[in-house]
Amino acid sequence: MNARTEPQLLTRLSNKHLDALEEEAIFILREVAGAFERPTLLFSGGKDSLVLLALAEKAFGVTGGTSGSGRIPYPLLMIDTGHNFSEVTDFRDYRAKQLGAELVVRSVEDSMKRGTVRLSRPDESRNAHQSVTLLEAIDEFRFDALIGGARRDEEKARAKERIFSHRDSFGQWQPKAQRPELWTLFNTRLAPGEHFRVFPISNWTELDVWQYIEREQIELPSLYYAHQREVVERRGLLVPVTEVTPAKAGEEVVTRTVRFRTVGDITCTCPVASPAANAADVVAETLLADVSERGATRMDDKTSDASMEKRKKDGYF
Repeated sequence: MNARTEPQLLTRLSNKHLDALEEEAIFILREVAGAFERPTLLFSGGKDSLVLLALAEKAFGVTGGTSGSGRIPYPLLMIDTGHNFSEVTDFRDYRAKQLGAELVVRSVEDSMKRGTVRLSRPDESRNAHQSVTLLEAIDEFRFDALIGGARRDEEKARAKERIFSHRDSFGQWQPKAQRPELWTLFNTRLAPGEHFRVFPISNWTELDVWQYIEREQIELPSLYYAHQREVVERRGLLVPVTEVTPAKAGEEVVTRTVRFRTVGDITCTCPVASPAANAADVVAETLLADVSERGATRMDDKTSDASMEKRKKDGYF
């Protein structure tokens, strides 16, 4: 790092814009509750979904740290690959229980047992296969709106998304068929079998998210902050050494101080070298980042420039 990250400089970093972003997100969350019959909030236990959960608390009766009578009026949905970090799934369960929220978990492994998901090889990443399990959950519960924490700054395909992103009766996304969103007016009409993916923090950046986490003192799983972890260097990334991602022959296992910028399936999510021990430290680091969080940490996005767009068209988050 360099002098620009000195703590005293952070005191001059304004976060007043967060009020407008928060107001927009809360408006969208309430709009979903009013416009749809069977919405759900996609909740992985990752930082963006935890920010969404904090916003939902404010939107529906928990404001300024004082519990109101309101409850989040839709269930939380998590699609579990079976290869998620235990720190994240444990934290997911903790937060759902803390709020008394309904948590629905559907597993890729169950889809594999049904034969709707088939791996080409045993060590294949299950990340992309979440699309199948998600569409099965949508059909099971007849969800008509799924609220997610995707942001436009994350990846090229996500930059094409509307806030209310229409999906056809096959659960597919057609970029050229998305509806205009002028003057914050949303067309929420659906034909039978169709649904929306809704992204209340579309207009936020990674820096905004971390500034909000710092300002609101939002709890996160421990792996978002500096910790010691065994890793190997592979294709310019630090790959965590785990049971599902073992070191390959000839690779040197080293222990590094790392943190995760984003969290997903273990088989495709990598940490970055970092001493950042709290949200303020992460804000300072993010100010200097010149690679997006997915570009710096996601192995599955490095297969091609169009890999995310293809998965989204097939029903991915």
